[in-house]
Amino acid sequence: MSKTTRATQALEKLGVKFRLHTYTYDSDADRIGLQAAEALGVEPYRMLKTLMAEVDGKPVCVVVPSDCEVSMKKLAAAFGAKAAKMMRPGDAERLTGYHVGGISPFGQKKRVPVAIEQAALGHATVFVNGGQRGLQIELDPNDAAKAVEAIVQALTA
Repeated sequence: MSKTTRATQALEKLGVKFRLHTYTYDSDADRIGLQAAEALGVEPYRMLKTLMAEVDGKPVCVVVPSDCEVSMKKLAAAFGAKAAKMMRPGDAERLTGYHVGGISPFGQKKRVPVAIEQAALGHATVFVNGGQRGLQIELDPNDAAKAVEAIVQALTA
């Protein structure tokens, strides 16, 4: 497995400090983020999942703890929109240049607005997908938010 991805390159270019962790990705897992947390021995609330959505028809990226569900109402409100819905997997892959299960908020092919669950910023470090299945980036959540110029708000149901 390559440990250099567009995500790691984007963070290096910004001078963000991070550590990489690899694990065996299980494509049959019901909840990929929870499987990653278990594989790495990390609390699920520190393992963040990256989801692609649409608010009023425009693409956005949303980053929330793996043990939480996104509130579409709160997501729409975070972007000043009326409605939000999850993006179809094929559309998410084309837009980001990453495969589902390996989508990172960093180094996406097309830059889109990002929102991060505010509770995630209360931890010393969090884990975010590193741009490929089985690769996680551990970093300060405040650095993650700054790196993608994220909106930080309560986003979970």
